[in-house]
Amino acid sequence: MALIAANHLTLILEFAILIHIAVLLLVNFIPLSYSIVFLLSIIVGSGITLIFGYDALCLLVPFLSHHEFTHPYGPIAILAVVTSWATIPFMEDQGVKTSSIKLLLYLITGGITVFGAIVHRDFLIMWVLGLVVGFFIINKLFDKESFITPRRIIILVGGLLLLFGVMEGIAQLLNMQIISPLARIYRMNLNQFSSLKLVIDNTHLWGHNANATYWGNSSLGNSDGYISLPLTYITSLGLPYPLFYGILVTKKDVIDYFLPGIFGIGFDFGYVALALIILFILAVIIIGLVILRKYKEQRHRGNKKYYGREALLTGSLSAFIAQTILGLFIITRTINGSAMVTYLLLSALVLAHVVTTKR
Repeated sequence: MALIAANHLTLILEFAILIHIAVLLLVNFIPLSYSIVFLLSIIVGSGITLIFGYDALCLLVPFLSHHEFTHPYGPIAILAVVTSWATIPFMEDQGVKTSSIKLLLYLITGGITVFGAIVHRDFLIMWVLGLVVGFFIINKLFDKESFITPRRIIILVGGLLLLFGVMEGIAQLLNMQIISPLARIYRMNLNQFSSLKLVIDNTHLWGHNANATYWGNSSLGNSDGYISLPLTYITSLGLPYPLFYGILVTKKDVIDYFLPGIFGIGFDFGYVALALIILFILAVIIIGLVILRKYKEQRHRGNKKYYGREALLTGSLSAFIAQTILGLFIITRTINGSAMVTYLLLSALVLAHVVTTKR
């Protein structure tokens, strides 16, 4: 009975431990040559492009309902695309012609950009962050000219503004507020300040003021389900946690949709848990960067053993950083529910490189 999680937080911790162990074993017992890593990343990237394309089509066809796949699969898209681009230098070092491969990667990158932006505006921010971080790491690893230049920053910002303008034009023309960036900003302004006051006034070291929640006396004062794994996980396991189906969908909006993750995590679990989670996140990023430096040193010594692992770690770390920035500082939903499963997977893919097996 002691192994059965008592609430949402302990369930998340148990799930995180299991997924980190599983990924560590998987990464270290499957041969990861750069060609295998590239093939897998291309397959995943192509699949996500199709999924995002279908979801974008659902917004335009009245009888189809969209699923917002960008939340759980957006970081995976960054992982796949950045990993694919990270294998290109290895191919070029081996004398492989990469012109056709680069064309395919441009098509996948462009497709995900357009389809993902149509499905959800927040994804575009995470996507650009992931690509910028990814190419920055790749250039540092291979001592290339920095990807980040004033001209490219201006082009990137201009491109984002143009895309948002096009989306707003389509929204107004077709009366589709669901894809309107201005409608999103209006909803955030309408809800964010009252939500901030609710959270700041009622967050404690451990959990929150139970009376501050919409469901009042039914609140636990800690791990009420604002931050949780997918509800299907909880119901399928028959766990007796608070779910509040109808209320969760409408009233959870103020924390899940309109507040950065630091406030959502802090409110549901308390300031102590928030501090520990931030320390864990910083540890994952620092460990990832240190291991990348070690892989680079091995490569300079002529050791080709870690090519695939280096590319995979580059993509995993880039996606983890991008999801962290968006989830902690812009919108909680990016690291909540099904997106949390992705987030834990990415952290596991980074930490799995701490162990290296000898073959």
